[in-house]
Amino acid sequence: MSLIQLVRAPLAAALIAVATLASSLPTVALAQAASEPAAATAPAPATAPTAAPKVEKETVDNPYGIAAMLKDGDFVTKGTFFIMVIMSMASWYVIFTKLFEQGKLMRSAKAAAESFWNAGSIQKGAATLNDGSAFRFLADSGLKASDHHEGAMLETIDKHTWIGMSMQRATDSINSRLQDGLALLATVGSTAPFVGLFGTVWGIYHALTAIGISGQASIDKVAGPVGEALIMTAIGLAVAVPAVMGYNWLVRRNKSAMERVRSFSADLQNVLLAGKR
Repeated sequence: MSLIQLVRAPLAAALIAVATLASSLPTVALAQAASEPAAATAPAPATAPTAAPKVEKETVDNPYGIAAMLKDGDFVTKGTFFIMVIMSMASWYVIFTKLFEQGKLMRSAKAAAESFWNAGSIQKGAATLNDGSAFRFLADSGLKASDHHEGAMLETIDKHTWIGMSMQRATDSINSRLQDGLALLATVGSTAPFVGLFGTVWGIYHALTAIGISGQASIDKVAGPVGEALIMTAIGLAVAVPAVMGYNWLVRRNKSAMERVRSFSADLQNVLLAGKR
């Protein structure tokens, strides 16, 4: 091998190495340049969401409710409303009072069946009954009629008839006491719808008058006042329905209670006359 060939081979190898290094430098620069914008445009770390402000719910007053009716109504509207309130309060008072009286009478009937007839005599049996109870009143009436059958006028009536009349009067008195207040319930149940209807007619009259004066017959001008007037009818029905239902219920309970009273009266009359039930 000649000297020229020996020198040419290392020189060629060096030139190839320099060319390879020069070609790799732009690629590295481009990679660094591409990574810098990516790092610059990286999104910021997410922060915790802030709580949304609480929105208060706005309340709108009903311009056609009961409060508005009482506020803007005339003396007839207010008077009709308070009359129905009084009727409702009276009805509920009668219902609860009569239920209490009927319950007391039922308990007295149970006590009379357990203690009165097991006593040695009518006097002892009457002493076992509660003072003021219906059955104590019957026992006292029977004893009084049996012990005081005397006098010129009473001699014309035999003792059997006299005791029977006394027991019947006592029974009728108890029945009359049980009927107290039921007439009020019947009156309220039959008249409350008409009282409410009167308030409705009066309210519609004023509503139509106001519409005629204003000259506007749109739905908002008609529906509001007419709907407000119809509240009176709804109130009348709300007063009448409990009164009617309470009346029918109390009448039925009165019949059951009076059956026990009449049975006790008949047995007591037989004991007073014949000495046995």
